[in-house]
Amino acid sequence: MPGLAAKPLIDLQLRISPLPAEGDLGARLHPLGYMRARGSRPNSAGVDRDLPRGSVEVDPRVWEKHLLWNEDAQAILHVRRADSPWGLYTVWFRDWLRANPDARSHYEAVKRNLSAQQIGKADYDDYTRAKTAFFDEVQGEFEAWAAINR
Repeated sequence: MPGLAAKPLIDLQLRISPLPAEGDLGARLHPLGYMRARGSRPNSAGVDRDLPRGSVEVDPRVWEKHLLWNEDAQAILHVRRADSPWGLYTVWFRDWLRANPDARSHYEAVKRNLSAQQIGKADYDDYTRAKTAFFDEVQGEFEAWAAINR
């Protein structure tokens, strides 16, 4: 997002149905430089599944995903099911931040603080989980904004 301090990576998202098998996906994306991302821990958030969010009851399989990394392009690719709530949340959240300078500034401050705590650590799980606390605070706001503005 222009004007927002961030890690030097581009986050990309692909929503597809059905979610392809890891081998099929790798066969198509490895030639483009994308490799399967591995988490720092066996239960690393956001690698094989997104953290469940929201109040709507959904099939637990909607949280399944693949996470790929392209070192040359400095890009992370999140491959989610087309019906993944996270697929919508990420777009709504981005658009809400673009429209809400105060929220954008607050989010940037949270990210800067968490990044400072992360210096020298190879395990980014704590950063990811702590950043999720911000989403917990604002999810109702960006969902309400999206309901009016999409």
